[in-house]
Amino acid sequence: MTTLAPSPPLLRIGPHTVQPPVVLAPMAGITNAPFRTLCREFSGGKGLFVSEMITTRALVERNEKTMQLIHFDASETPRSIQLYGVDPVTVGKAVRMIVDENLADHIDLNFGCPVPKVTRKGGGSALPYKRPLLRAILNEAVSNAGGLPVTIKMRKGIDDDHTTYLDAGRIAVEEGVTAVALHGRTAAQHYGGTADWDAIARLKEHVPEIPVLGNGDIWSADDARRMMRETGCDGVVVGRGCLGRPWLFGDLVSAFEGTQTRRAPALREVADVMLRHATLLGEWIGDETRGVIDFRKHVAWYLKGFSVGSEMRKKLAITSSLDELGGQLRELDLDQPWPDGADGPRGRTSGNNRVVLPDGWLKDPYDCAGVSADAELDTSGG
Repeated sequence: MTTLAPSPPLLRIGPHTVQPPVVLAPMAGITNAPFRTLCREFSGGKGLFVSEMITTRALVERNEKTMQLIHFDASETPRSIQLYGVDPVTVGKAVRMIVDENLADHIDLNFGCPVPKVTRKGGGSALPYKRPLLRAILNEAVSNAGGLPVTIKMRKGIDDDHTTYLDAGRIAVEEGVTAVALHGRTAAQHYGGTADWDAIARLKEHVPEIPVLGNGDIWSADDARRMMRETGCDGVVVGRGCLGRPWLFGDLVSAFEGTQTRRAPALREVADVMLRHATLLGEWIGDETRGVIDFRKHVAWYLKGFSVGSEMRKKLAITSSLDELGGQLRELDLDQPWPDGADGPRGRTSGNNRVVLPDGWLKDPYDCAGVSADAELDTSGG
């Protein structure tokens, strides 16, 4: 039996204690209220579960889709919202709106998204390169947050020649940010290659004043414990590792509480979770068909490693009702045990991408003249 390390100290995010020190990473189109519900159920309500990305402009303008995305179940506590913005004034307004209308208990700021529609406007993982802009956004967010804790999630930088995480961490400390999370990849890597856990350790050494959370290549509960042991980070942020595996949060609780209990569900149990996930989506959206259609993207993640023929996979990927989904799942060999090697990379894995940036973005990290409020996205969810 593997000897487990002692339980880590409590992770505190402002007034909130997160124990075990595990955070669900915001993922566009994934970490909506139904998925957060599943993860919380498996964890017994332990941990922190963050909403998918909310655009500050869309929030301030009360975009209909955005207002749905910020809905939290009554059982969610603390309520955690991730905001994306590039304009300090708009970010400040969004944070003030959250405080004044009691919309959340914790605010996370997105400086890690590598997708072109975000970086080409100077947002996400591109933004920390402009140090004064980053400082201005953090200043507006923290000064408008009242008693709510503000955290940030970021990447190492744009590419290996333009790393930003150490400067960004120091600026975060100076502006009153409560904690920082680092995905150990650059924007150019997207989700390819191997996450640089050494960078997480360096950041922890660089900003000992606040908690540092590590993110990247956590596919199992044992990976999470190993990251904390090897980097000295204060907690972990789990993203792609829980795709099609919401029970991972139960494993994480067990690991941090010092037990060897790990789920290895047979296909029958996986099918039950799949049907519940689709049901929750339909209830949340208010339309069963749309809920099942939204669920389709999860099918391959749940079934990874199981023996399911290509024709059945195709049929499952075009289902449009709960009865149809349930019927097709019952046609599978549901007695299949958990497959060897099923805990591995899922989701996007491309790497070595050219990062799409505004013209002249890299000329001067202190020149922010080319950034305007027009760079704000007007929709949420990625």
